[in-house]
Amino acid sequence: MPIDAAKALAADPRLGDIGWDHKDIQLYHLGLGAGRPATDPDELRYTLESKLHVLPSFATVAGAGMAMMGGLAAPGIEINLANVLHGGQSIELHRPIPVKGRATSTARVAALYDKGKAAVVVLRTEVADADGPLWTSDAQIFVRGEGGFGGERGPSVREELPERAPDRVEERHIREDQALLYRLSGDWNPLHADPEFAKTAGFDQPILHGLCSYGMTLKAVVDTALGGDVSRVHAYRTRFAGIVFPGETLRIRMWQEPGRVLVSVTAVERDDAPVLADTVVEHA
Repeated sequence: MPIDAAKALAADPRLGDIGWDHKDIQLYHLGLGAGRPATDPDELRYTLESKLHVLPSFATVAGAGMAMMGGLAAPGIEINLANVLHGGQSIELHRPIPVKGRATSTARVAALYDKGKAAVVVLRTEVADADGPLWTSDAQIFVRGEGGFGGERGPSVREELPERAPDRVEERHIREDQALLYRLSGDWNPLHADPEFAKTAGFDQPILHGLCSYGMTLKAVVDTALGGDVSRVHAYRTRFAGIVFPGETLRIRMWQEPGRVLVSVTAVERDDAPVLADTVVEHA
């Protein structure tokens, strides 16, 4: 059987040492479109080492994504990576991420859900340094054709958006070369760079990484609704609802509520086709 839920859940965690410095942070921020205008004081917080702060979504690329790939190679999980989709992502910040750090990453399969024709694998990564926990990250991986192993269907979390107009609407243009730059932070999937590979996957051209849209969205929320203060972010979660292409524009709608911002992200040029849904930024 391709998925043995009991074996996967009982497997020992995978440990790894990860490290980063200002160059990794700056490269990640540039991959999200930071630095426009280049001399804007607000943008220099993302690009200039003497003023640098760390966008919390950097947690998804710290260690070059080793946790996700390691989790998919866990005992009890034998799947074809061609059937894998990133269904959702969440991070919980225990304290602000330092500009330079070394930490231990502990990755494990936290849950397995049987959706009938598909399986959902929840890969949890807990990262801590010498001063204690830094963040916890959950990647929800949707695996087509791997359901039917007899597990629970799992929760269905949906965030109902307010019926009123959004408090803020921001648009963020995606550069034609943005996926090429973003992949240097560790996601080398040719789907985001090679036109011929993209065609075999059913797309006319390479698509943007979902985690790039995820980071761009958090940056827009921090820069506008949270006054540019990355330390206010406590948690951030989303469901990947659709694709977006380099050269398109993200329309980011925000509804502010006590302690959180609800967000909807769509592709402007394709009649507001969904990109991110059930998106929430929890904050101080």
